Amino acid sequence: MKIAELKQICNRPDVVEVWDATASDPKLLVYLKSYRNTVPVPRHWSQKRKFLQGKRGIEKQPFQLPDFIAATGIEKIRQAYIEKEDSKKLKQKQRERMQPKMGKMDIDYQVLHDAFFKYQTKPKLTSHGDLYYEGKEFEGEMKPGMLSRELKEALGMPEGAPPPWLINMQRYGPPPSYPSLKIPGLNAPIPPGATFGYRPGEWGKPPVDEHGRPLYGDVFGILQLDEPNYDEEPVDRSKHWGDLEEEEEEEEEDEEEEEEELMEDEDMEAGMQSVDTMSSTPTGVETPDVIDLRKQQRKESERPTDKQLYQGS
Repeated sequence: MKIAELKQICNRPDVVEVWDATASDPKLLVYLKSYRNTVPVPRHWSQKRKFLQGKRGIEKQPFQLPDFIAATGIEKIRQAYIEKEDSKKLKQKQRERMQPKMGKMDIDYQVLHDAFFKYQTKPKLTSHGDLYYEGKEFEGEMKPGMLSRELKEALGMPEGAPPPWLINMQRYGPPPSYPSLKIPGLNAPIPPGATFGYRPGEWGKPPVDEHGRPLYGDVFGILQLDEPNYDEEPVDRSKHWGDLEEEEEEEEEDEEEEEEELMEDEDMEAGMQSVDTMSSTPTGVETPDVIDLRKQQRKESERPTDKQLYQGS
């Protein structure tokens, strides 16, 4: 299978590499490589030399403590302790080994607490699936869309001038590897004071269709005018984020419900008074005032007297 055919078949042609077409099952291999959260195979698998063989001639830098730990002064205390130990004689070292003394390098607890709980910084960590390779620590961290001062000077870009590749981007479209990247003059408005054109310092021609509508984004800055500017709104610093707002609407609803309940109670009282004036119960069916629910004891006269008891012969 050719690489072009494999890229047409799979859903993620960007993960296809040159040697994927020589696999026993290229479709399954590309499917596994394009699966979500899949960790790639280290790039040195095809190299003939051993891993990290190229770093043998590089001098290894000594370990340096982080800034928040070095600020406690532990390094100076330890260095002074080592110098003091080197100046001791052999008998003194043996005596201290048999009878050691503790607390020679004590640091204030508050200083240690502040170092680890106030001034501690997060170390640099790799993201999921990002593997180490030779020379990775020597690579600079680049962010797409950000032009450093050195790069602008190397390209000969004066202040406020567009990058030299903007004309080709307006012609062929934004880079497919960064679909959400905002590029002024392509899918974002140009800086204030700049103009479109092909003269030096101008920002080319905005990419529009035959009806004058932008192709890739809000290149004229029309949508930004419609959006509210939240930066100019006053911020209440007395409240904390996440606090519940005062429920004024519910209070108004509660007051309305209380007023309705009061009106209903008044209507019920008026209705009860009108009912008391007339009697709807027929005569002879009135409920007695006192109802005796207890069982009445039988009178002694009702009990049978002179009951014949059983007599045995």
